[in-house]
Amino acid sequence: MKFLFLILFLGLSLQTKAQISLVEFRNVVKEGSLEIMNAQVGVDKSLSELKLARKDHYPALSADGNFNTGFRRDADADLWQFAIEPRIEQTIYAGGGIRAASRMAEIGYYSSLEEYRNMELEMRYQADYAYWSVSAMELYMGATAEYVKIIRSLYGVVKERFSEGLVSKSDMLQVEARLSEAEYSQIAMQKNYEIAVHRFNNLQGVADTAKVVLVNSIIDTLPIPKRESAEDIIPRRPDVEMAQAAIRSAEQSVVVARAAYLPRLSVGVRGSWQTYSPNNSGETYLDGAFVVGVNVPIFQFGKRRHAVASARADLRREINILDDLHDVVSYEEADGWSALESSFSQMQSSLHNLEIAGENLSISTYSYNEGQATVLDVLQAQISWIQIYTNAITARFNYAVAWSNYNKVTAREM
Repeated sequence: MKFLFLILFLGLSLQTKAQISLVEFRNVVKEGSLEIMNAQVGVDKSLSELKLARKDHYPALSADGNFNTGFRRDADADLWQFAIEPRIEQTIYAGGGIRAASRMAEIGYYSSLEEYRNMELEMRYQADYAYWSVSAMELYMGATAEYVKIIRSLYGVVKERFSEGLVSKSDMLQVEARLSEAEYSQIAMQKNYEIAVHRFNNLQGVADTAKVVLVNSIIDTLPIPKRESAEDIIPRRPDVEMAQAAIRSAEQSVVVARAAYLPRLSVGVRGSWQTYSPNNSGETYLDGAFVVGVNVPIFQFGKRRHAVASARADLRREINILDDLHDVVSYEEADGWSALESSFSQMQSSLHNLEIAGENLSISTYSYNEGQATVLDVLQAQISWIQIYTNAITARFNYAVAWSNYNKVTAREM
C-alpha cells in the first residue's frame, strides 16, 4: 500500500510548486498559436470579400474624359477640344448571378468562422497532450529515481554481505549490473522529459529550457464524460458545418454558372460636358441621357454548358464529402469512447496491481534480509514493481489523452 501512496505523493509534491494550470496553458497556447492567427486572417479576408460582394448590389459611378489638340490651326476654330462624361449605372437583373455571388461570400465568411473554431479545438487538444506529456514524464522520472534508490539500497546490503563472505560475487555482480541499467534508464527518462518540456515551451512561445511546473497532473481525477451519439455530435462539429457550407456554396456556384444563359439588364444616367466641334468659340455645353442596357448571350461555343457541368460536379463532390464525414464522425466517436473506457479500466486495474507488486517487493526484500530468499528473487520483484509502476503511469497518461481526445471529437466547449 505504501507504494500506492508513493505515486500519489510524487504527483502532489510537484503540485506544491505549481505555476501554470491546464486551463491557463490552453489560453496561452491559443493566444500565441500561428495556426489560430492564420485562421483569424482567413476570417478577416472572408469578411472583406463579403463586403466587396455586397457592393455589386449598388450603382456604379464612373466618368470618362478626354482632351485633344491639333498641330494645324484653322482660321475660325481653336485646336483644342475636351469632353467629360460622367455616368451612373445600376444592374437590375443578372440572372441571379449577383445575388448568388453575394450569398457565396456570406457562406464563405460563415465557413471561415467554423475553420477558426476547428483550429481552436485542435490547438486545445495539442495543448492538453503537451501538458499531460510533461506530467507523465515527471512521474516517470520519479519512478525511475525511486527504482534506482531501491536497487542502491539492495546493492549496499549485498556488497556488505559479500565482504563478510555470506554471498557469492555473482550475486553482487547481478545487482551491480541491474543498478547500472537502472541509472541508464534514469538518464534516458531525463532526456524524454526534456523533449516533453521542449514541446510544451514551444507551444507557449517561451525558451526551450524554461522551467515548467504544473498545477494539474495525470493523477488528478478526470471524470468520464457522458457518451454522446454521432447524431448529437454532428451539429456541433465545425468540420461538418464547413462541409455543409461548402455544399451551399457549390449550389450558389451552379446558380452563377446558369446565370450566363440569361440576359443582363441595367439602367443608368449618362451626362457630358464638352466643347462644340469644331471649337469656334471655346464655349461648352451640357448633355445627358437615360440609358437602358440589355445584354443577351447568344452563342459561346459550349462555354456556359461546361461551366454549369463543372459547377454541378463540384456540388456532387461536396455532397459526397459530407456523407463521408458523417461516417468519420461516427467512427471517431466510437473509437474515442472505446479508448476512454479501455484506458479507464487499465488505470483502475493498474492501481490494484501496483499494490500487489509493492507488497511483493516488501516481502521479497524482508525475506532476503532474513535469509529466506535469493538476490534473484529480490531483483525479479524489483523488475516487476517498476514495470507495474510505469504501467500505472502510462495508464493514467493514456486516460488523460483519451479524455482530451473525446472532448475534441465531441466538440465540447470547456
